[in-house]
Formats: sequence, structure tokens, C-alpha cells
Amino acid sequence: MEYTLNCNGRLLDLSTPQVMGILNVTPDSFYADSRQQTETDIALRTKQILREGGSIIDVGACSTRPGSEPVTEAEEMERLRFALAIVRREAPEAIVSVDTFRPDVTRMVVEEFGVAIINDVSEGADAKMFRMVARLGVPYILMSVQPTMREMLLHFAREVDVLRSYGQKDIILDPGFGFGKTLEQNYEVMREMQQLDMLHLPVLVGISRKSMIYKLLDMEPSQALNGTTALNAIALTKGASILRVHDVKEAVECVTLVERLGNSV
Repeated sequence: MEYTLNCNGRLLDLSTPQVMGILNVTPDSFYADSRQQTETDIALRTKQILREGGSIIDVGACSTRPGSEPVTEAEEMERLRFALAIVRREAPEAIVSVDTFRPDVTRMVVEEFGVAIINDVSEGADAKMFRMVARLGVPYILMSVQPTMREMLLHFAREVDVLRSYGQKDIILDPGFGFGKTLEQNYEVMREMQQLDMLHLPVLVGISRKSMIYKLLDMEPSQALNGTTALNAIALTKGASILRVHDVKEAVECVTLVERLGNSV
């Protein structure tokens, strides 16, 4: 299915899947090589994402790795102000999303830095967050922590109805790989992921170097690029519109190859 997102008045066409590059400004993200904290590192990563073909830069300042303790709201805001100022300086026209579960952080990044997309990885529907994104008029990524496709579809349907009641327009669904699911459940959700099409909304898949790959293959996250690419290809065939990744170049190549295969059938 073909979708578009209204990103600060510019339409992002999802008829060809897009790649979202991860820019972490945290000291404790699960994949050590993804941590960028200095001004130089943030600037280089910003340019790298765009140079390698990423169309969205996803900035995160509060780690959501299993077992981590969220930083305070004040600390998250401080980190984001520092990072977003650099991103805007280096790439003023870039489409930027922010990975946060806090409504007040959401308001700050949209109003102060023109962030175009909010990527919410909270563990449940938050009416305050729903009202905030609807008021701000930005596309919203809604993640699920449900362990089965059946439960996921039920919860997504209810949450989308609530968001629509507040006036939210652009909604992207994230199956939440690695959140609230066992290793086996992650793969079961991926096997059934095409069922999300019945909700008629674009789907984001974020499996980059996650434990569902490196634990199954008995390796470290640093060794999980090949597995990530394999699962990204499968996700694309099952309807993913956005891939959220650490390794942008490889993901863009994956999109190109899968799209060519589809166009050749």
C-alpha cells in the first residue's frame, strides 16, 4: 500500500520504503558503536546518515535497552537540545524524528527545533502524549509491546481510534520487536507481520542489531549486521514502509534490491 507523511508541510512518499538512521546521544545504548555524544561525533553521524541515503534522522537521548533506567526529563531535554542544535546546523532541511515517551519533551523538540516525527517507545497508551502529538500536528510512531499479533492488532485498533478522536492524522505502526516479547514471539510476530496491513497504516520495523538476532546466532551486537539485513529484507516483503537502522548504507541497498525484485515479478 502507498502512504505519505506530512513532515512540516513536506510530503514524505512511502511508496518506496524509507530508511531511518539512528543517532543516539546516550552513553548506554545497547550497541556501543551507535553512541554519539561529542559535537564532532553528532555532526559526522548526521552527515553519514544523509550521505548513505537515509531520509530520516532519528535522535534518541534516553536509552530503552532492557534493564536500563530512564534518565530524568531534564537530562533528556538537555541532551536533545545539544544534539538537535548540531543536527539542524549540519542538515537544516533534514527530516528529523525524536525517540521519546515524554509529552513535554515532545513539545520542546517540535516547538524549538521543528522536529517532524515523534517516535514513541512507551509501554502503553498515554492520553497526554496522544493529545500532545495531535495538537502539534506531527506524524506519530505508535509502538506495541504486545507479544502476539492478535493482541497487537486489538490494541493498535483501540489506540488508533483514540488518536483519531484527538485529531491525529499521520500514524505509523511499530510492532515493537524486542519490547515485551520473548525471542520466539519476536519471530512469530515477524512471520505474521503482513496482517498489520488490515489497519491501513504504514509500518516501521526496528530490528537493527537487536537481541532477537544476536542471541539466536550466539554473537555480540557488533556482529549482527548480516542478520539485520536478512530480517530487514523479510520485513520489506511483509509490508514495512520504514526501516529504523544503525547501518544506513546496507539498509538502503536492501530496499533497492527488494524493490527491484518486486518490480520484476
